Amino acid sequence: MSPPVKRTYRAAKRAETAEATRAALRAAATELFVESGYAATTMREIARRAGVGERTLYDAFPNKFELFRHTIGVATVGDEQPVAVAARPEVLDARADPDPRAAVTQLVTYTAALFERAGDLIMVGIEAGAADANMRAATAAAEADTHTFWLTLTRNLFRDNALRPPLDADTAADIAYALASPHLFRLLRRQRGWAAPQYRDWLIETVIAQLLPE
Repeated sequence: MSPPVKRTYRAAKRAETAEATRAALRAAATELFVESGYAATTMREIARRAGVGERTLYDAFPNKFELFRHTIGVATVGDEQPVAVAARPEVLDARADPDPRAAVTQLVTYTAALFERAGDLIMVGIEAGAADANMRAATAAAEADTHTFWLTLTRNLFRDNALRPPLDADTAADIAYALASPHLFRLLRRQRGWAAPQYRDWLIETVIAQLLPE
């Protein structure tokens, strides 16, 4: 094996090890944040549950807020790629669909899957915002992005005369934003024990009924 090949191999192994470490830290952080809340969870506990040293944890994430932000970010989009929800292929394809029902169905399905991955963490962030300024600001920014996510859809529907009269784009976005919320996800999935397909199908049917004409 030539020196350049060795260096490439070693670099690849280091990257693989770092990725595995981040995954272990995310899993441990998610469990503890959901179990105990953001404020009560310590970096030491996260390192212990992940099976790594505290130094390893701090080398990867300088503080708890950065770890939470990384963890919820990956849970939200489903991978470590730096591509926002609004730029994801599934979302772009849904927005380009000329069939209003298909477009709504695809976006609601995407949202339901997102909540399965990240809904509990989103609620952790919302609740932590009451006492933590960084979490409060991050939550406010995420909520604004989510409303814009729905507003982009409803503006397209309004442009195409596809909204149920007399809805305008802003009101329709507010309705979708309220129905497809992490609060309602937690109520139905976690507190009332709905199965994931039941929640997803109900949400699709309800958003379509509220936004589109019969």
